[in-house]
Amino acid sequence: MENLYSTAMKESNADSFNEQPVFAAELFPHRSLGRRGFKILLALSGAVCFLYGMFFVATGAWPIGFFFGLDFALLYGAFWLSYRSGKAREEVTVSRTDVSVRKFTPSGQMVEHHFNPFWARFLVRRHQEIGILSMHIFGEGRRTDIGSFLNPDDRESFAKAFKGALATVKQRI
Repeated sequence: MENLYSTAMKESNADSFNEQPVFAAELFPHRSLGRRGFKILLALSGAVCFLYGMFFVATGAWPIGFFFGLDFALLYGAFWLSYRSGKAREEVTVSRTDVSVRKFTPSGQMVEHHFNPFWARFLVRRHQEIGILSMHIFGEGRRTDIGSFLNPDDRESFAKAFKGALATVKQRI
């Protein structure tokens, strides 16, 4: 009975070793304007639009005042959409048994893709002047893109680290 238990424990330890991530990354879009800067920008632009709008309403050119209000509403809407899209993210993990890509939409929905690390291929499309244009994982008739919202420098560093992780997993046979 003890031999069975010790064999099962060794297999369990080997399975947990294989499931340990060799690489894990959480990718999210960069926003150059933080919440505080957003509030300051809206306060300043709102004040300017209100002052000029009131000036034109007082001088009898009320349609121009209306357009200042519309400008402010459109500016607020554009930033609201930008911050909402900033909630999108991707979680990428590589272990000896699995390459997992979890994509979260701004609304919170999640789509998960799994690939066998020994069959997975990482394709990077480059442009001579711009750098990496797109990154894809292929395997077993499936494919998904990764980091489409990253800036060029972040794409370069992610691609290098991800390639290294795949190579490490494939070398440990």
